[in-house]
Amino acid sequence: VSMIIGFPPGGGTDASGRLIANYLSKYLPGSPSVVTHNMPGVDGVTALNYLVQQTKPDGLTVTMGASTQADPLNYRKANAAYDPSTFGVIGGVGRGGTILLISTEAKKRLYDKSANPVVIGSVEAIPRSGGQMGAWGIAFLGWNAKWVVGYRGTSDLMLALQRHEVDVTSTANTFQIEKLTHDGGFEILVQSGALVGGKIRGRPDFGNAPIFPEMMEGKIADPLGQAAFKYWQSISSIDKWVALAPNTPPEILSVYREAFKKVGADPQFIADGKRLSEDFTPMAQEDVETLINTLAATPPEAMDYITKMLQKQGLRAE
Repeated sequence: VSMIIGFPPGGGTDASGRLIANYLSKYLPGSPSVVTHNMPGVDGVTALNYLVQQTKPDGLTVTMGASTQADPLNYRKANAAYDPSTFGVIGGVGRGGTILLISTEAKKRLYDKSANPVVIGSVEAIPRSGGQMGAWGIAFLGWNAKWVVGYRGTSDLMLALQRHEVDVTSTANTFQIEKLTHDGGFEILVQSGALVGGKIRGRPDFGNAPIFPEMMEGKIADPLGQAAFKYWQSISSIDKWVALAPNTPPEILSVYREAFKKVGADPQFIADGKRLSEDFTPMAQEDVETLINTLAATPPEAMDYITKMLQKQGLRAE
């Protein structure tokens, strides 16, 4: 069996794919070798084009996908020849959600419009999905906050947080969260949650931190805004996913899905995964499919809605 990975060796998708390939080999009937092949290009588009155009749907080729490949912002472009909602999803792995970490002192100003705005820091000009909780909070929860973007990397941003150059930032790194909250002066403001068993649930290691989608319930009246928020939720929750080509026979798809369930339940697989990332979490096929299908159903206008929301907050979103 060949596993096509649309990114270079050494990255998170590559590492996850190689780990899953080893365990699929263990649990697929006959214990076939699962050989990984890196096919980087255009944020994974090259690999998925190859899967749908150059392989047969016979179960002998599987792909390790990433969130960018499931994002309609990418696969609706002219150079993409695939639709991930037509693939035979067998499972995935995720991070279980991310958080906004806030200075305890700054939290007092979050809802006080007469106070100096809380400063939200971001590495990129357009905040990553976890950080975009700040944008939704400003737009719909009345947060008194502003953005500072352009930090060189996550380490610089975390240092800026500790120096109180910024008051809030997003992270999923358990070590950083534990250190900053244990030392005092910082606390978890909100967590994004993740789709587990069809419901948005919080991460156990985030304690009783509020789940952001629950805070947003009933806050967006505009149907287009609701679709935009669903898009944000889905792109935030999906991470790495494993799938077979479209039109793979149901009996082959069923064999792979049963094998992946056994992979996800293997304690050694979990332990190996946490060596890659401490927030490594297996995702059920049904949850991954729900996220991919929600993204596929997102109208372009909903993604434009997010762009305009970010622009209103002074961010150079395009």
